[in-house]
Parts: sequence; structure tokens; C-alpha cells
Amino acid sequence: MTTEPHAPAQPVLDIRDLHVDFRLATTTVHAVRGLSLSVRAGETLAVVGESGSGKSATALSAMRLNPEPPCVYTGGQVLLDGQDVLTRGERALRGIRGADISMIFQDPMTSLDPLQRVGRQVAEVLRHHGTHNRAQARDAALAALDEVGIPDPERRYRQYPHELSGGLRQRVMIAAALVARPRVLIADEPTTALDVTVQRQILDLLVTLQARHGMAVLLITHDLGVVAETADRVVVMHHGRAVESGTVHEVFARPTDPYTRQLLAVTPRLEPVS
Repeated sequence: MTTEPHAPAQPVLDIRDLHVDFRLATTTVHAVRGLSLSVRAGETLAVVGESGSGKSATALSAMRLNPEPPCVYTGGQVLLDGQDVLTRGERALRGIRGADISMIFQDPMTSLDPLQRVGRQVAEVLRHHGTHNRAQARDAALAALDEVGIPDPERRYRQYPHELSGGLRQRVMIAAALVARPRVLIADEPTTALDVTVQRQILDLLVTLQARHGMAVLLITHDLGVVAETADRVVVMHHGRAVESGTVHEVFARPTDPYTRQLLAVTPRLEPVS
């Protein structure tokens, strides 16, 4: 008797032929041009490319956070568990964001509210979705701060963003992104503003948390060294298009596109960690 092989798991996030334009006063910017990618539970997909390649426009499209206008989605689908984010109403989107799909933004100092204590900002994610009362949200926020390695979470809970180091602010952002246990985490250049030692700590933390919770992770970065150390698969973007994709080993060992080869030529430490 033969056993049928298991079918591969369905993508949690599946972007199909996405087109994103920004219609400005004097011109139209075609930020994303026919992009397709997918990521499954427990997998890290990295999207790489230089500034202006369409990486962040893609990340924001996954949560429909690009400002409309000037952003116009002119084609394609963004399927989250089979439901197209681009056709959902604002009320449905508010229910999805932070709960089913969440995002760590590039700069925690500008993403965190300087007038609100950091613990309250983490707890507010749960209060927004109506899943926790005030006391429950506070307890969950404290647990999230502790899980991301923030020492003395009770004291940190009461502090304001400016009282924390850059590394601690980034950990607060991670806690806020994960407190509701989303199925998809988008990390948009999560270590850009940090020094090398803190970058290493944050990347290690993300790898640990993904393994613990089985999330699908979409990592947006320009740093192929980060990709080598953290990702399973990679999509290389250039001028809004995917010019190459595959496993990290395939793309690094046998790049086929000239742009990918240029990126690899100027990036140190490119051997993916086994």
C-alpha cells in the first residue's frame, strides 16, 4: 500500500499580480508592477532590494496601509487566509490589523506615541479588538514585554518611549506586534536604526519568537547578510518587479539576474546559516 505525499501547506499570505500606483500632482509612480509572492506558516520570506524598489509599498499593501489617495491599487489580490485584503471595508480591516496580521515598522521612535506610556500602547492592541478588559490587557502586555526580553517589565510598562534605548523601543514594537498572536508578521527593516550588537539581538529574538509561535514572517530588508541569517526564501525586487526568487541557498549560490549579482557582489557574509 502506498501513501500519498502530503500536499504543501496553503500560504497564509498570498500576493498575486499586485499593481500599486501613487498618483501625484504631476506624475504617476508605478511602485509595484505585477508582483506575486506567498509565505506559509512557520516560514520566513525576505523581500530585498534598494530604496525605491517597491519593498515597503508591498509590505504596506499587505495590511492596506498605503494612504489612499495618492495610492491606487490597479490590479491583483492580497489574500490573507484566502480573503482579499484589497476588497475589504475599513471596519473589516481594523479587525484584521494587529490580530491576524501585524507589522514592525522601521523606526520605533516615530511609530510609538511619545505621549503614551509604552505598556499602555502594547495593551491598547488588545483593547482595540475587544478581546481583553483593562486588567487582562495589562497582564498580557506585561507578559509580552517579558517575552521579548525587556528587563523589569513592570517598570518599563510605565515609561515613555524617550526614556528607553533604541533597542528597548524596538523590543516594545515587537511586543505590540505580537501581543495578539497574529498569523503573519511583517518586519519592515526592523534593525536599520540599531547598532550591530543590538541588530544581532533583535534578529535572534525574531527567529526565536517565530519558532515559538509558528508565524509566517515577511521580512523587508536591503541587507542580504540579514537574509542569509534569517530567511528561508527570498524575492529580489527592482523597479517594482520581482526579478528573482527562490530559496536563500539557490539565489545566493546561483543568481540568474544581473541586479541580484550586483547586490551579492557588494554584500559581505552571504553564506546562509544552516
